[in-house]
Formats: sequence, structure tokens, C-alpha cells
Amino acid sequence: MTSFPPVLATTSTTEFPLAFAPLVAAPAVPVPLAVLGFLATLGVFYIALRRGLGSNAYRLRMLSPERIAAHRPDGSGQTVEGLAASISERANAICQAVSEDSSEVRAEMCAMGYRRCADDMITLTHRLNEEAGASPLARRVRMRRARKRAVEALDRARNCLPAEALKATRQEK
Repeated sequence: MTSFPPVLATTSTTEFPLAFAPLVAAPAVPVPLAVLGFLATLGVFYIALRRGLGSNAYRLRMLSPERIAAHRPDGSGQTVEGLAASISERANAICQAVSEDSSEVRAEMCAMGYRRCADDMITLTHRLNEEAGASPLARRVRMRRARKRAVEALDRARNCLPAEALKATRQEK
């Protein structure tokens, strides 16, 4: 037969609480475990929140035409030819977008892009004038040819846009 310890073998009602006294008197173990569990849960929620805010879906929801137009990457490292090629590419994309869908919203967005390209054209002209003085003849010819391609692409984009699109956007009215 199994022998029980003398404290647990008795069935007296006065000794029953004393039998579990070591378990009740030791709250030091559950409290740190509860705190540790709470901190772990808090850490998981923090990681989930950071991942959710950094996700592509969240960033896509936060995009707007104004934010896109306001974004200015650092163009100081870009060459004159690179800036001209960028303007030409964006102007061609504007023409293609307007020809695919000529809705009012699309026309406004393309007009914003056109204005941005025109601002970059001013920057291109200033940079070309600054660099032209110290550049050799072959480089000056390449820069002017790149500028001319950008001007022609921007002119095509302007002709593709509806006449009322460049007057004022909905926000400016």
C-alpha cells in the first residue's frame, strides 16, 4: 500500500488548509509568468502592427496623386542626359495613359504629371546652362540633343492632353 505523508493523510478540516499552504503561500511564481505572458503578447501585437503598417497594401492605400506629385527624389546625382531621358519617358507615358482612358480623373492626374515634367524641364535648362560652359563641345552637343528630345516629348504630351485639363485641377478651383 501506498503511504501518504502525515499532513495529507489526515482528513481533519483544520489541517486541510495547512496541507495546501505551501501552494497558496507561493504567489511569486505565477506573477512573473503572468507579466512575462503579457509582455510576450504585447511584443506580438507590436510586431503585427509594424508589419501591417509597413505592408504594401497599407502603403498603397495611403497613396494619393498629391503625394506622388510632391515626392521629389534627390536629382543632384542625375546627369543632364538622365534627367532629359526621365522627362521624355514620363511625357510618353502621359500620352499613352490619356490615349487609353480619357476620363476626367485620368486627365487631371496626367495634367499633374505634365506640370511636374515642366518643372523638371526648367531644372534641366538651368543645369544645362551651368554645365555647358565647362563642358567640351561633344558633351554640349549631347546635352542639347537630349534637351531637344525632352522638349519634343513634352510638347507631344501637351498636345495629347484635353484643353481643359491644364487650366486648373479640381483642387485649384
